[in-house]
Amino acid sequence: MEIKRNVVSKFLLLWVVGMLLSVQVFAQGLTVKGVVKDNTGMGVIGANILVKGTTNGTITDFDGNFTLEAKKGDVIVISFIGYKTQELPAAATMNVTLQDDTEVLDDVVVIGYGSVKKNDATGSVTAIKPDELSKGITTNAQDMLTGKVAGVSVISNDGTPGGGAQIRIRGGSSLNASNDPLIVIDGLAIDNNGVKGMSNGLSLVNPEDIETFTVLKDASATAIYGSRASNGVIIITTKKGKSGQAPKVSYNGSVSVSTIQKKYDVLNGDEYRAYAQQIFGDELPASLGTANTDWQDEIFRPAISTDHHVSINGGLKNLPYRISLGYSYNDGILKTSNFQRFTASVNLAPSFFDDHLKVNVTAKYMNGKNRYADAGAAIGGALSMDPTRPVYGGDSMYDVFGGYYQNAQSTSDFSDPDWRYTANKNTPQNPVAALEQKDDSANSNDFVGNVEVDYKFHFLPDLHLHASLGGEYADGTQTTIYSPYSFSYNYYGNISAVTEYKYNLSYNVYAQYIKTLGAHTFDIMAGGEEQHFHRNGFTIGNGVDPYTGEIHDAVLKEQTAYATRNTLVSYFGRLNYTLLDRYLFTFTMRWDGSSRFADGNRWGTFPSLALAWKMKEENFLKDVNFLSDLKLRLGWGITGQQDVTSDFAYMPLYVVSDDYAQYPFGDTYYHTSRANAFNTNLKWEQTTTYNAGLDFGFFNGRISGNVDGYYRETNDLLNSVKIPVGTNFNAQMLQNIGSLKNYGVEFAFNVKPVVTKDFMWDVTYNFTWNHNEITKLTGGDDADYYVETGNSISRGNNTKVQVNKVGYAANSFYVYQQVYDENGNPIENMFVDRNGDGIINSSDKYIYKKPAADFMMGLTSKMTYKNWDFSFSLRSSLNNYVYYDFLANKANVSASGLFSNTAFSNTTPEAIALGFTGKGDYYMSDYFVQNASFLRCDNITLGYSFKNLFKTSVYKGIGGRVYATAQNPFIITKYKGLDPEVQSGIDSNPYPRAFTFLLGVNLQF
Repeated sequence: MEIKRNVVSKFLLLWVVGMLLSVQVFAQGLTVKGVVKDNTGMGVIGANILVKGTTNGTITDFDGNFTLEAKKGDVIVISFIGYKTQELPAAATMNVTLQDDTEVLDDVVVIGYGSVKKNDATGSVTAIKPDELSKGITTNAQDMLTGKVAGVSVISNDGTPGGGAQIRIRGGSSLNASNDPLIVIDGLAIDNNGVKGMSNGLSLVNPEDIETFTVLKDASATAIYGSRASNGVIIITTKKGKSGQAPKVSYNGSVSVSTIQKKYDVLNGDEYRAYAQQIFGDELPASLGTANTDWQDEIFRPAISTDHHVSINGGLKNLPYRISLGYSYNDGILKTSNFQRFTASVNLAPSFFDDHLKVNVTAKYMNGKNRYADAGAAIGGALSMDPTRPVYGGDSMYDVFGGYYQNAQSTSDFSDPDWRYTANKNTPQNPVAALEQKDDSANSNDFVGNVEVDYKFHFLPDLHLHASLGGEYADGTQTTIYSPYSFSYNYYGNISAVTEYKYNLSYNVYAQYIKTLGAHTFDIMAGGEEQHFHRNGFTIGNGVDPYTGEIHDAVLKEQTAYATRNTLVSYFGRLNYTLLDRYLFTFTMRWDGSSRFADGNRWGTFPSLALAWKMKEENFLKDVNFLSDLKLRLGWGITGQQDVTSDFAYMPLYVVSDDYAQYPFGDTYYHTSRANAFNTNLKWEQTTTYNAGLDFGFFNGRISGNVDGYYRETNDLLNSVKIPVGTNFNAQMLQNIGSLKNYGVEFAFNVKPVVTKDFMWDVTYNFTWNHNEITKLTGGDDADYYVETGNSISRGNNTKVQVNKVGYAANSFYVYQQVYDENGNPIENMFVDRNGDGIINSSDKYIYKKPAADFMMGLTSKMTYKNWDFSFSLRSSLNNYVYYDFLANKANVSASGLFSNTAFSNTTPEAIALGFTGKGDYYMSDYFVQNASFLRCDNITLGYSFKNLFKTSVYKGIGGRVYATAQNPFIITKYKGLDPEVQSGIDSNPYPRAFTFLLGVNLQF
């Protein structure tokens, strides 16, 4: 009885205590209701509301209202992009006004010789930070721009590991001079021509070291760079340390597997034997083999690659620093191809005298090692080689090919009496042997250093003096070794080496004065610059008679050595004027002197003018709450071009002939010396650009974007034209003749459709339409005049199907108009008589389509849910056309197409269905110029972020992210070739772009 009483007493006591605690907790509970507004009184949509130290939170609705359960004593954290984060004690009613984050509003955009607030930019300027969530696989810096910026086209050369890319900003502005944009890295203009083993100037920078890209597109933004800016400017700023920051170590690493995405459809061994039987019957011109060799399977492979990058950054009082090391190892999907790169970067940014003197020291080093696969020989061989033959021959006659099967012919041309066979050079070659018996390797080194000093005068702090001294040194050697058993250099073999050196020096100094007087702000800058570019190199090589040891076909250094240089001297100035913080005016002027022109034409003048109006700041729009930004921009400017193929095209440059061009006097042969073609009247190309743009934003930046329209016209084109025989030292010469124009529209926007406490969806889209047209090519008015251009096709004798012609786009296709039967099938060698003279000849050719796309689009979608992120990037190109060289080359499926020069050649079911038999100039038909529009998925990424891993009482733990990426997972196109994205417009045996699956990790220690 006593025990029972005690149990009841304890139960009652616990019940009372529990009730008291519940009452206390209930008394402390609090429903917080509030509204978040900006400093104009407009409700902030999607602001994050969080109880500090917890995961309890919400976001504001369309009017900025929110409701949140909290407790008395809690601290409520209110945050939104572009505003300062506030922490306030919890209360039943909260009215919060967010203040502008001046650090965000004052985000600066790096422009030529200085920077400007993003909101105060007057030109067409796009600044982006590398997308950490949806960047895909970025071996080269150019990969980070692909599909990300309106008006910028980036087309990789092919799938070669470490390969370069064609970058075009608003189309090309020249025909024979360079169309590449100027690359500026940390204030130093880079020579975009690489050396052996280095694809271009962007190879120098490890993508993990890049902080921002700034793309200058219109002349009002680029004219400050004058002669080198006709094709736009890409400014790269690398990462730096921060003053007073403790050392932070970061590691980024990945491993990937690449496989071929698509192969050409050619006949297998059984199909080929059956088709040969159909064509030749029982009277085959030669015997076929019994094998079933898939030659494409023999040359492609799964490729494993890795990438590692380590960086340390921090600050020792007034000495911010950052040091990084990177290593990439990339195997290509074509056997033997490989790319390795080691990078190192150091940045020191000390400041002195209470920040009046700032110094920025940057040093970068890159070592690249390439093993090139002979893609043309290997892929061309795989598509043509007889599929009934094995990889290795089973007879002793194949010993002279290292055991590989080759189409052989007997010979007695060699010293070794036992070497009785050699390769038949007019037949397809064994693609496996082409890879294994050629070692084509390159090693390159590139060092760039730059020192910048900025002094703010003590007695006049509004005046800055900025000076910079920088330089680049690079060397590269490509060594090519052909085995004596090889198809190309059978018996003698060949070893050659091409060595190139370059060094560039650049120094500039400018003064800048910035002053605000009431409603007026003045920013005045003036300075000068000098740049020197030097290149030299040589080629050596020879074969060896393995029987006698004698040197064969020697190429000597003294025969091939060269050296060249050019210099640019410049003076420049800029005035930025702002009235009432909403009316903006920019004027720039640059004078450039180039050593590439004669004295009378050496100097060029390049002005620009831009106006901008911050319409949102006007009283009639200030209270329009849904509108957060509206700015109108207008710009005009002139830029120049002097980047031609020769540094001395204006003067006679005498060269000594080689051993094959000697003149006999008696029994002795002498080398001759003659001048190259030259033109003393060469002068600057000039491109004039007009631009109008509108920047906009809605709902506190939830939707933002810009639209630009532009017109560009280039005059005095540096054009290679035909000249009368005997008037100079060549049949063609570089002259300032012709003009072309580009005009178009660009549109880009960013929208955040969904923003909640745990989930956010961010979408970025850009669209470009560009029209390119040549308006003049000669000094006369010959409407039929054209200049052949582009790469040769496989059929014919150095045959080209692209031309430059007035009234059409550069590199347009120039072909016959195909005639079709009643079923819509092309009739071989039957073309439309377009001029009606009753004869089909070259006068009936016409311009049909072009390689450059009319429309380009890019879309990036990023979604985050708590610690997870999912993203993808799409890219589209419309109305780009490609000459389908693979089909044109295989189209002859008659007996002569299958068997010639004592050997069989493979073909494709597509060619058999076409049924051509090799009549006339069938390959010049517009049938082979096909629409290559496409939608490509560049990458799909899934990631998970974490923090405080291995956290202890004395260590904050490791933060980071793990992710998986599928690169190039699919492409949607009607084009039947291997890949519709063809830089040159001629689809001929390209190195395929691979599908790649990658696993990566980012760690911050």
